[in-house]
Amino acid sequence: MAVMFGTQEWADGLKSELDNSKAYKEAAKNWEGDLYIIVEPDASYERRHIIYLDLWHGDCREASVVQDEGEKSPRYRIFGPFTNMKRILDKEADPVQAMMTGKIKVQGDMSQIMRMPRAAVELVNCMTAFETEFPQ
Repeated sequence: MAVMFGTQEWADGLKSELDNSKAYKEAAKNWEGDLYIIVEPDASYERRHIIYLDLWHGDCREASVVQDEGEKSPRYRIFGPFTNMKRILDKEADPVQAMMTGKIKVQGDMSQIMRMPRAAVELVNCMTAFETEFPQ
């Protein structure tokens, strides 16, 4: 059964996958920092979604939908237009390559991110481990 993207149910599904992924736990064992994943509207999609993740040494301490960016002050922000983010979730684009080419933007300590590209890949693998439905 597909889970609607941008809902608390989707955030809960991602948290569950992160909590149960040995590959993610190993890849992110030295990761410290919470983040927003922000999906911006574009020509093909008019909604904006913000997912907050509190990630710490391979654990997901919190995953929630946020309505206003001011609700939290995460260490990182990963954002991009819907079309580019969906391509990553559909496994049509590599997340690290998307960051390097500017299709997905990142704010925060880039040196930490670049030291742990496998953690980013495993995070995306957890995002794609369950079927996602996108609102029309």
